[in-house]
Amino acid sequence: MLSVAKVQKRNSWRYYVRGVAFGDGRRPARQALKDAQEMAGLPPGVWMGRGLAALGFTAGQEVTERQMERVFGEGRHPDADRIERELLDDGVDPETARLATVLGQPVEEIERRKATPLFALDFVFRPQASLIVLWALGDDRTRRVIERAHERAIEAVLRWLEDEVAQTRWSSGRRRAKAPALVASRWRHFDNRDGFPLLHDHVLILNRVQRPDGTWGALDTRRLYQHIVASGTLYTLTMTTEVCEELGLVTMPREVTPGLRPVMEVAGVDPDLIDWSSTRREQMTPVLERITDKYVKKHKRLPGERGRNSLGWWAAQDTRREKKTPKMQEQLRAWWRASAILRFGKEMIDGLLERCQAAGKAIGARVRPVVDTALAAVDVAAIVFTVRRSFARRHVLAEARRHLLETLRGRGFTRGLDDYIADAALSRHARQLTVPVPGRRAPAPDQITYTADFAWPHRWWIAGIDGKPPRESSRYERARVASLALQNAIRDARILSGARDEAPAATASATGRTDDHNHDQAAPHAVDHPGRDAALTPAQRAAAVQAHQQAAMPEEYLEGRTTDPATWLYTPKNLALLAAFTQASEARGRIIADGAQPKQPAKDADDSARQQHHTTQPEQGRGAGQGR
Repeated sequence: MLSVAKVQKRNSWRYYVRGVAFGDGRRPARQALKDAQEMAGLPPGVWMGRGLAALGFTAGQEVTERQMERVFGEGRHPDADRIERELLDDGVDPETARLATVLGQPVEEIERRKATPLFALDFVFRPQASLIVLWALGDDRTRRVIERAHERAIEAVLRWLEDEVAQTRWSSGRRRAKAPALVASRWRHFDNRDGFPLLHDHVLILNRVQRPDGTWGALDTRRLYQHIVASGTLYTLTMTTEVCEELGLVTMPREVTPGLRPVMEVAGVDPDLIDWSSTRREQMTPVLERITDKYVKKHKRLPGERGRNSLGWWAAQDTRREKKTPKMQEQLRAWWRASAILRFGKEMIDGLLERCQAAGKAIGARVRPVVDTALAAVDVAAIVFTVRRSFARRHVLAEARRHLLETLRGRGFTRGLDDYIADAALSRHARQLTVPVPGRRAPAPDQITYTADFAWPHRWWIAGIDGKPPRESSRYERARVASLALQNAIRDARILSGARDEAPAATASATGRTDDHNHDQAAPHAVDHPGRDAALTPAQRAAAVQAHQQAAMPEEYLEGRTTDPATWLYTPKNLALLAAFTQASEARGRIIADGAQPKQPAKDADDSARQQHHTTQPEQGRGAGQGR
């Protein structure tokens, strides 16, 4: 999960130097940052990014307080003091020596234009709540695995931003160039302001990069903001996959807010443990309900998705507590364990990892680590189209990564599969809206806008639970309905075409296969991905795809609560109810029919019943006018 904030001139950078660099605590006045970190047992900040080579630094070096002030408070070289001193010794005047250490445009020039200098963007990375619980209450090996996966996922996101996203601009944005070398610093935090576990890192990405000519300029921060969702899904997918592969775990969906996307949590972590660690949500809920009521009274309608995000931000600000004094990680882990044992018992806490691994084995036996990219492309395109109507490649890529996380449940996959699914969704199911203008620069691939020609799903109302009123279906629920309808159509087409292709062969070999009734269902299905051979027949592939996709689909979608009403009858529970209702209805119909007709001899009654059954049943099945 990823959130972003700005680091600006007006005392914002002091907040990071004095608070964020000190474990989000309140550092004593006139105490050096390094001394305060050592006393509190906090790890120092470290430098990251390929752009460090141009500054004479290497990744992993410790970030000092003076370097923080120079870079994120003044926009200068982190070693500006030494460089300026050497220039002064060479006889350079003080102003020239100072300007020689400035990265890009000086702060004074930006302020003369009545603008606020933007020094950096603060990317905050944190795992899902279930992984935080395992990290806080697990053994030392579990903690090291999660922390290592957390760090590698952050590095993967930073590399992706450098390779695919980051650009520098100048001449009022008329000139641009790729910026494959960012400069960033990372700061590790262990808890939230209530003292409960919350592993997260602040990564401050400097708003200065080196241009092709060697000068320094500003980043195109708008592009970074546009790719935040794709960056967050890449972090979650990378970290979750590594942890699950290393510890033998799988994930399962957990609904946090009705109608919104489920969060893929580690299977086996009790929801009460997640609620125990998620204290901020408990604090925000009553405040959010209060300001939502005010919104409804003012606007006479419920807030949309963007409005809900804004109201959630206000609720978070209103319930934010004061900074605390950081504690050493050993003290925090001891307090977390004692608090959890007092609430849930020692047996539940000690057997947490074993329960998760047992749940992983059970789900792993049912859900195979295979992705059908044809259905994945349909799913991704339908969801993005229904949620956004018009979209860009970054939206499709983010949804492809969510699809892999939901389908594979934390198992590994071929590198580049997310890009392959995104490209397949765009090439097979999208239509380009952006039209190149002759004589102008062609738009970049990530600036092209697309749409699709899928049917637009209708809205419906969902019955309330726990005393809550009915609510309108969300865009995501309608998107899931559209996706399931398209996937079912593809499955039906595969099964029908496979049945036609294999009918003669099946008839000829029926006598030789008397004990292999489930051969098609048990066979693994292939994937239309480069490097994998489609060795199975269409019928085998369609049957296996359907079984796999139904097993991998989040449970709440299969139960029918958020799916198309036309498919609700086909759940096992509703089929049993339908059969009971049908039997009762037929029984009542027979009683009424027997009571309305005069008694006849047994033979005549049987003949009349047979005649009535013979004449009316075909009309009920075929409808009026059919069969002529």
